[in-house]
Amino acid sequence: MGKYIIAGNWKMNKLPSETAAFIKDVAEVTKNASCEVVCCTPYVCLSEAVKAAAGTNVKIGAENLHFEDKGAFTGEVSADMLCDLGVNYVIIGHSERRQYFAETDETVNLKTIKALSKGLIPIVCVGESLQEREAGITMDLIAIQIKKAFANISADDAKKVVVAYEPIWAIGTGKTATAEQAEEVCSGIRKILGELYCPVCAKEITIQYGGSMNAKNAAELLAKENIDGGLIGGASLVAEDFAKIVDAAK
Repeated sequence: MGKYIIAGNWKMNKLPSETAAFIKDVAEVTKNASCEVVCCTPYVCLSEAVKAAAGTNVKIGAENLHFEDKGAFTGEVSADMLCDLGVNYVIIGHSERRQYFAETDETVNLKTIKALSKGLIPIVCVGESLQEREAGITMDLIAIQIKKAFANISADDAKKVVVAYEPIWAIGTGKTATAEQAEEVCSGIRKILGELYCPVCAKEITIQYGGSMNAKNAAELLAKENIDGGLIGGASLVAEDFAKIVDAAK
């Protein structure tokens, strides 16, 4: 299937003054990783993170970007700014961005296209709420999110995109989708991508699970056929815990 990628999402945690030492710790405990290791940090930590990760196996990602190159967008950060820092990845459409900052399927698509055009690897997040799951419309919603996110994106570019399935009801709640539930949705995502492009292309796209993946449940989740990694929240803030998840991705 897709390339195995374990990406940490720091969210609004850690200070620039803490960043270098933490990245070095992560690099040390994951130096024998058999998968791609990514730390996505707040904007203010990116410069220190990139410097600390230089020469290591750790790649650095941002948590968001704007879809315009420049202009009157106070408080926003462009893809060119991220590239100038040496960033490799960028998270797009995280449920918290959708919930608190009016992110839409349309802006997710624009941001994904912009990231790809600048050589950044987008981690595109999709997922359903507990109400939507209980209503039995999980895959209907996911299909809409995927189709809109990949609109006007070629098959060659689609292969560069990472999709992160994050059930909203399992983010930061301590609840986790069972391995079977996660696999069912990730398998469905790959089927949708296969219909949009082709089954061979879909197999090359990395599909992560995000939603309270931790050191205890990572091995079971990552053993599933269509789960190619994880987008890790809280567990990515402790180097040893993050390393255990990375080690499970074999």
